[in-house]
Amino acid sequence: MDVRHCLLLLPLTLALPAGCSNPQPPETERRPDPQAAAMRKAIAQPLAEARAAAAATEDAARTGQKALQTADSAP
Repeated sequence: MDVRHCLLLLPLTLALPAGCSNPQPPETERRPDPQAAAMRKAIAQPLAEARAAAAATEDAARTGQKALQTADSAP
């Protein structure tokens, strides 16, 4: 066997074991970063306050309409 043949086989023998390793399975669940959780909370709080304010406004409007209806129907 010639030296050139050995030199041609060397890269092949080095690359074979690298291709035979099992791939790592993907990470299925990852915990959220603490900064992301804080950001999510900072965004959700004003939205919850806005929803509560909208509900209070709608309740006040219904109460006002009921008061107007009772005032109109009173003799």
